[in-house]
Amino acid sequence: MNLDRIIIILENISNSGRPISTTEIHKLTGIPKPTCYRTAEQLIFHGLLDDPNDNGKYLIGERLRTIVMAGTPDKDICLAISPLLQETAKKFDEAVFLSRFRNSGVEIIHVETPKNMTSSFVHPGLGFRPLHACSCSKAILAFSEDSFKQKILNSPKKQYTANTKILKTELEQELKKIKEKGYAECVEEIQNGIASVAVPIRIKKNETIFSIGTIGPVNIFDDQKRDNLGNQLLKISHQCSHILELNIA
Repeated sequence: MNLDRIIIILENISNSGRPISTTEIHKLTGIPKPTCYRTAEQLIFHGLLDDPNDNGKYLIGERLRTIVMAGTPDKDICLAISPLLQETAKKFDEAVFLSRFRNSGVEIIHVETPKNMTSSFVHPGLGFRPLHACSCSKAILAFSEDSFKQKILNSPKKQYTANTKILKTELEQELKKIKEKGYAECVEEIQNGIASVAVPIRIKKNETIFSIGTIGPVNIFDDQKRDNLGNQLLKISHQCSHILELNIA
């Protein structure tokens, strides 16, 4: 495939804002119609274009959207979502964090804390978290591709506390439960006395690469509290998805 033609075709489909046909691509670009068709079909094969209605009208594909999203700098993601996270931290009166999948791991890239000076909260800190033992990581892992999930499930895992799940069967059951509930929990799996809840940020049908969560002392974050926070975070994650779709995707 000719790279210049691919770029021109992708740019015109992206700028159209709607599914367009090879005839329209030909008129917009001047590229011969048979070439437009062959190129579009090859791009569909590689996931870079979609033909959602199977009628020869093309949109930017999920794989390309995921590539663009994964390449978006942290600062742009944080800038877009931080106002909502600030509002959530104020509402929960707890620290709220944003994480992203990167280099086969999950990293907390942004934290918002309550502005009330009398609040007592736990700051999660920035940096990477293990995929098998943190709510922010498990929220992403549960919705990842099966091949990657199996790779993690079959790999050696570190036991951080007595509550850390390292057996494949245990983790498989938990990931299934996370998909059913929509949110992940971490109860003293990394640090004694600390619990957290997190949900994935789903952007259309793209691969899940972000999650948001909250953290607190285990005596406050009991079963009922975590369930309540998890369900509230699910609603907030939909807002995050909408924000990212408008600003990034």
